[in-house]
Amino acid sequence: MLRFLSRTFASVQIQRKLDSAAVLQSFLLSDSASSGSIERTVMEPKLYRPPPEVRGMTSLDKDAFTQTITVPALQVPTGVLNKVVKSLKKSTIQRPGVHRVVQDKEESSSFRLVLLDPHRVSSAGSFSEAEAEALRSFGVSEELKQYELKLTYDNLKTEEVLEAVLPQGQDVTSAFSRVGHIAHMNLRDHQLPYKNLIGQVIMDKNPGVTCVINKTNMIDSTYRNFKMEVLAGEENMVAKVKENGVTYEFDFSRVYWNSRLSTEHQRVVQLVKRGDTVFDVFAGVGPFAVPAARVGAKVLANDLNPESHRWLQHNCKLNKVESKVQTFNLDGRDFIRGPLKQELPALLKGESAVHVVMNLPGLALEFLDAFRGLLQLEPPCEQNLPTVHCYGFSKDDNPEADVVERASRSLGFPLEDKCSVHFVRNVAPNKDMMCVRFTVPKEVLFCSEAKT
Repeated sequence: MLRFLSRTFASVQIQRKLDSAAVLQSFLLSDSASSGSIERTVMEPKLYRPPPEVRGMTSLDKDAFTQTITVPALQVPTGVLNKVVKSLKKSTIQRPGVHRVVQDKEESSSFRLVLLDPHRVSSAGSFSEAEAEALRSFGVSEELKQYELKLTYDNLKTEEVLEAVLPQGQDVTSAFSRVGHIAHMNLRDHQLPYKNLIGQVIMDKNPGVTCVINKTNMIDSTYRNFKMEVLAGEENMVAKVKENGVTYEFDFSRVYWNSRLSTEHQRVVQLVKRGDTVFDVFAGVGPFAVPAARVGAKVLANDLNPESHRWLQHNCKLNKVESKVQTFNLDGRDFIRGPLKQELPALLKGESAVHVVMNLPGLALEFLDAFRGLLQLEPPCEQNLPTVHCYGFSKDDNPEADVVERASRSLGFPLEDKCSVHFVRNVAPNKDMMCVRFTVPKEVLFCSEAKT
């Protein structure tokens, strides 16, 4: 119910903002119709209005986006130029690759023109009191001049290019995930005819991006990777990423990596102390395992995907923690009932904490049954039972209760009031990623029969 109310409130707020924006735009357009040439240009909602012939373009022609527009400008003596620009920093034009100060062709070299944002300044009365006072103190006339500004493809923002190209009324996607030199996009069906152009624009407008890819299917739950196609740039899928001070390398086309989990990786690793033991059941390329080893923990890390296992070993060496990490290439249940089971009896008698990380949100909750009857000690030791951090997706209206109920069902033991639930992120509309944290109950770990 809380989720429903919050979303309803948010939608009302958004609609109010949209309505306000529509009223403002209508006012601006009606005002511009009765104004002179500079006011007409100034009052248009968008500074750049693309030539109509670029609509529907599928192969990028950069020259076709060139256009000359009229913007307001102030004539400023060079002696006070820096002071004026500083005083007008909120009103000067802000545009990629466009200089705010240009040569005044009609005057001597003792003057320059300061270009202004036409959305903010349409007349001398547009300046704030502080700006107007500054201009008077510097002896600068508030009279506006007109300047013909040539805008090219290089001066346009990503959204402006894509809005000009894609059919009117359709969503424009310029968002992507950055993985080293790779920009990873999830294009919708209506954007696919323009996919190569979109890829080229993303690469042009984002320094350091040399490869743009599009996901072509859902994540494979077995190896957690997905098929992809290169939209623009080089076909080099080996990425180098730095996260929380740790460097990782991997083939992005063959392993799982999500840059949006950086904060979550850090949150869990901060719970690990020197001397602790960490069992990483679905380790991937090491975003939990490597930093845990760096803080002085003993780590046993596992992944079923042979490529993830290979890059996990590589990243341990890359970060000089290979002596602190044992790696395995096993199914998750086999890892729990094998290496984890073998190590656990001795760890239960120690004082250092034991952590089990299970980050496979599509399936991890179902793997909790592997803990049932894992040990057969008499009497059971309760002093140092392992702490589990298990991830899961939920589409339920109450995701916290949902993941606790599913974890309880898999363990065969009620976890209500015996665990904590952390919201990780929203991965899709009505789909949340959650982390359930609990101590493995002795009734589960030492029950007489393992669940088959």
